[in-house]
Amino acid sequence: MKHSNISIFIPHIGCPHQCSFCDQRTISGAQHLPDGNEVREICGKALSEVKSSENTEIAFFGGSFTAIPRDYMVELLDAAKEFVGGTRFRGIRCSTRPDCIDREVLDILKEYGVTAIELGAQSMDAEVLTANERGHSADDVVNACHLIREYGFELGLQMMTGLYKSDPERDMETFLRLAELLPDTMRIYPVVILNGTKLADLYRSGEYVPYSFEKAVDICSDMLEEAENRGIRVIKCGLHASEFVEQDKVGGFYHPAFRELCESRIYLRKIEKLSVGCTYLKLAVPARDISKAVGHGRSNILKLKEKGVELKITVAADGSITIVERR
Repeated sequence: MKHSNISIFIPHIGCPHQCSFCDQRTISGAQHLPDGNEVREICGKALSEVKSSENTEIAFFGGSFTAIPRDYMVELLDAAKEFVGGTRFRGIRCSTRPDCIDREVLDILKEYGVTAIELGAQSMDAEVLTANERGHSADDVVNACHLIREYGFELGLQMMTGLYKSDPERDMETFLRLAELLPDTMRIYPVVILNGTKLADLYRSGEYVPYSFEKAVDICSDMLEEAENRGIRVIKCGLHASEFVEQDKVGGFYHPAFRELCESRIYLRKIEKLSVGCTYLKLAVPARDISKAVGHGRSNILKLKEKGVELKITVAADGSITIVERR
């Protein structure tokens, strides 16, 4: 059954650093600090509407949750805990920085029913971390992951592709190093350049030159495919669609259906292997994958046509990719 979150966004009050790419209020759309009573209202309303509460978590996203003032963090957790367990929600998840994890904070999170912790690692390259003013090291990521695992929390890792001073090779190296930490989930965020950030200034000055959008899709497709091979669930690929991001972006790799673009690219690679040596290929694919096989704007069909292959897609009866006709 599909997992879902009741997302509660905390504005940028906990982070001790302003990273080069970050405008958390634009990303989350959050403009005020929710208090415990508001958390109760949100959770109570959601509990009456969600069909499968046993597979739903209350999620504190936006800032670095474990870096906000301790009394405020406990106030939010205390309110959320009232809606966890039994026929209510499965648990609580939060996102934070790798250098804001220690035994003291993990003890608190455990006490209040937190079940999953997501770490914003972003990169495992020392030069990239420094250039983007992250304020933590790759060792901080590794140490935090070990502690989180020791306490029995579900581990999520978040990374970014296309950061200032990074490149496709460094991006993939980050992915592989994070994958070796055996996270339960990952989020892969291609950089979106937001107005009012240091990255936007570097972009306008020409100091920061992102690689092409096509390259971004290629890289993230590689990561999605490798994550699947390793049994890692990628719960987000690409920044979520938002009117705030649409308004404030000045460049980078943003598309409201970015993940589907990547999944279509993976499909294209499979189809290209099946089409070697032929000029006509008719495939049956699962109904849920029709749009991925065809490609955004029929892109896969058009790309095969450029290579001299006519591609036809139909629905598979048994839910698998099958060659119907090939000549």
